[in-house]
Amino acid sequence: MHNIVIYGCIGIFGGAIMEKIIVEGGKKLTGEVSVTGAKNAVLPILAATVIGANESTIFNVPNLRDVDVMEKILLSLGCNVKRMDKMMWVDSKPLYNIKIPEELVREMRSSIILMGAMLARAGEVVVSYPGGCEIGPRPIDMHLKALRELGAEIEESHGFIYAKADELKGCEIQLDYPSVGATENIILAATRAKGTTIIRNAAREPEIVDLQNYLNKAGAKVSGAGTSVVIIEGVDKFHDVTHTTMPDRIVAGTYMVASAITGGEIVIKNIVIDHLQATIAKLKEAGSLIYYDNSSLKIVGPKRINSIDMIQTLPYPGFPTDMQAQMMALLTIANGTSIISETVFENRFKHAEELIRMGANIKIFGNVAVIKGVKELTGAKITAKDLRGGACLVLAGLAAKGITVVENVYHIERGYENFHEELRKLGANIKKVN
Repeated sequence: MHNIVIYGCIGIFGGAIMEKIIVEGGKKLTGEVSVTGAKNAVLPILAATVIGANESTIFNVPNLRDVDVMEKILLSLGCNVKRMDKMMWVDSKPLYNIKIPEELVREMRSSIILMGAMLARAGEVVVSYPGGCEIGPRPIDMHLKALRELGAEIEESHGFIYAKADELKGCEIQLDYPSVGATENIILAATRAKGTTIIRNAAREPEIVDLQNYLNKAGAKVSGAGTSVVIIEGVDKFHDVTHTTMPDRIVAGTYMVASAITGGEIVIKNIVIDHLQATIAKLKEAGSLIYYDNSSLKIVGPKRINSIDMIQTLPYPGFPTDMQAQMMALLTIANGTSIISETVFENRFKHAEELIRMGANIKIFGNVAVIKGVKELTGAKITAKDLRGGACLVLAGLAAKGITVVENVYHIERGYENFHEELRKLGANIKKVN
């Protein structure tokens, strides 16, 4: 298991092209949009493909920068990967490398979940500290502590983490916080551990259920995903697997806000309605009319947006932190004062200063934002600082008077496929330029 060579790797984008999105506001959005596969589901599933030395065929794979990075990581580890349209095929049998290239890890935080997967497969892994969006400290202490409890020896030095385990052994792990990444890392590591692993205070996000479904189809024994107690019985053998990724609830929520902020009328298809209940509740509070069945919904934006007394971001099934920025854009033009409390990540209000440049009245007090609605936003030159914040600025531009130029749109492309094109199909006056 341990005769795996460490190869140096050269990778990724030689600097992102500084593309911009230009929006002329004032158009009501109407029409239909279909939601792509979920970024936060497909990334851990792709990490999981290394575990079984098997072939995985994944459908409904979104065309995103983060998926491109994960593909490059899998290739660097020695896997064979083929990608066509929305399908990705991974053969992890030839895996020969245990070092995940530093430049790829810095590009995408989710790469840290390869630690658990690689420990399960190879018994060792070398990874640098992860990058991704700058939305405050996201320590991986919980990941490392849990992997140590499973039997891994971990050394940290010079910005790298080296983890090794001759044998992982099932145990009971109590998480201090229901971290999605830590829950996924433990599940991945425990799939081939000897005995049974029980995670208490596990994250309950739907993406973890999707990971469980993929793993079980491949021969793993995981149960309880979607609840606070997840049980993993270690197995030795995996077989080839075909899986379809769940729809992206955050992309769906973003299009819902696009309808609300423009007073539009959009039908959103390929959704799981249960995943959207927290967002639906707040958009109804803001005055939107929402009709839905199991796999689609129609949202009619209000003539005048109501303020919302309080939005508090919480782990699932609470209001998602990944929808906080988009809701802030909406509330900048609401009738009255709204409060947003961000409890999941520190420093996740970087979009506020850009909204203020557009005429928004926002005051930040630590992890609380007070948004006093203004009559209208005005177009400005603004910069995306992170993924969801970038989407929020485009939404604000849809409602603003005049022309908005959003720079650093590569952030947006990490999580939204053809965002500007989909909005244009719905009637937005929008384009992307170099």
